[in-house]
Amino acid sequence: MPADTSDKKTMSLRKLRRGQSAVITGITADGEMGRRIRDMGLIPGVQVKCMGHAPLKDPMAMRLMGFTLTLRNNEADFITVAA
Repeated sequence: MPADTSDKKTMSLRKLRRGQSAVITGITADGEMGRRIRDMGLIPGVQVKCMGHAPLKDPMAMRLMGFTLTLRNNEADFITVAA
């Protein structure tokens, strides 16, 4: 069952701060990039936690479903989350 996100602020995944958790609400990427993002487990309803950003803010690291994933900012911009 997807988490209730009706009273939470929505933003790009890229804007999460270290230690902040959120629930994915949508993927706006099409084609190959959209498929690749979804294949990594980034689908609506999944909870993610930002583990931090590289020194130059790209890429970012996050935890989801028991594993750590890094994602470039240009990819994270296609993912909307509710925090």
